[in-house]
Amino acid sequence: QAQLVESGGGLVQAGGSLRLSCAASGRTVSRYDMGWFRQAPGKEREFVTAITFSGISTYYANSVKGRFTISRDNAKNTAYLQMNSLKPDDTAVYYCTIKTAGVGDYFAPNEYDVWGQGTQVTVSS
Repeated sequence: QAQLVESGGGLVQAGGSLRLSCAASGRTVSRYDMGWFRQAPGKEREFVTAITFSGISTYYANSVKGRFTISRDNAKNTAYLQMNSLKPDDTAVYYCTIKTAGVGDYFAPNEYDVWGQGTQVTVSS
């Protein structure tokens, strides 16, 4: 079973940038699709972005398209989320996750089966 650890969260002003990292340990995750979700207080966990195991295909929520970029380095067993032009609405706990099944969509949390503990991102106005 893989373990995922997110880092890079923090407090940033609106318009600023952050880069989140997700380091996997316990097993290689290069064969698995990876995703980022976020959850704001009082709201459900929502899809942010996903990347296929090869890194060839990426998917984004409309709310972050053009501002966020997902990437991965399979040699380092790590995924990244570059977040630019941050808005107060981006404030949430961000979770890294992997999808070990090779089927299913990328957008629902229940399609993923290993989760990190989350990292807080706070964007001030």
